[in-house]
Amino acid sequence: MNKNMLTELSDILNSRFSGLPCEARRLFHGRGRCYEGLEQLTVDWLKPVLLVSIFKEQEDSFYASLSEMLLVFASSPKWKEAGGEHILVQHRDRIDSPSEVVVGSIPEQLEITENGLTFLLDIGKRQNNGLFLDMRFGRKWVMANSQNKRVLNLFAYTCGFSVAAIQGGAQKVVNLDMAKSSLARGRDNHRLNAHDLSKVSFMGHDIFKSWGKLRKNGPYDLVVIDPPSFQKGSFVLTKDYAKILRRLPELVAENGEVLACVNAPDVGVEFLLEQMKEQAPEFAFVCRLENPPEFEDISDQSALKVMHFVRG
Repeated sequence: MNKNMLTELSDILNSRFSGLPCEARRLFHGRGRCYEGLEQLTVDWLKPVLLVSIFKEQEDSFYASLSEMLLVFASSPKWKEAGGEHILVQHRDRIDSPSEVVVGSIPEQLEITENGLTFLLDIGKRQNNGLFLDMRFGRKWVMANSQNKRVLNLFAYTCGFSVAAIQGGAQKVVNLDMAKSSLARGRDNHRLNAHDLSKVSFMGHDIFKSWGKLRKNGPYDLVVIDPPSFQKGSFVLTKDYAKILRRLPELVAENGEVLACVNAPDVGVEFLLEQMKEQAPEFAFVCRLENPPEFEDISDQSALKVMHFVRG
């Protein structure tokens, strides 16, 4: 990256701190390749934390210039007015993704809001903090389209879609994820929003060994599929997505819906369209959901893909 671009980054942060929402937001998305020289850097506002993430090792001079810029920003009136307390730099390229404190400290845990809902995050403890901000519109769509529905949330992680579905009036949500610790955080998120946990199931299983259990709890009116691009030993998107799609006729009710997601820059829109047509042709494509505007990307093919299908 280019340390001379940090002046532009400072200007962008100052501009975007004006009229800043109380909810969590990405403030700068260099990963979308719209800012030459800052492609390996993102900035998230998780009130009262400003989290700067770096995805590729840089020269010492870049880190020094970044820290200097952030310290100047922390002394600005806008930072104080917004209630900023902590500035962290997370090194996503390093083992365990450690976080460096520039201002303040690392909060033990952090409650943030999105779409009026509350989520609990872990800051500075692991690579991902507990909520992917680029899926904000996806969770909003689920909240608006879950009334009285039975929902299946695959690769549930910390159950963001489940929280949105129950808030939107879902009759039942089944969450499946191999990581039981993530599902435990999902329970915490539901409790934070005063949800009735009798409507929510948490299955800590390998999806490819759980089709019988999933069928038993179905059929579902809405299935959300939001897998990782790659998870060593368990999931490779380009190879394994088809195995999920071909099971949809067994899981989805008549006129049921599917929200299928891909967040791999090198996998375009046609991948999901072709895979669905081949593996589950009775599901018709409806539309691709828009991404939040703050996640600007040089190409809509490399940006997050959230695709809506309906069973005919």
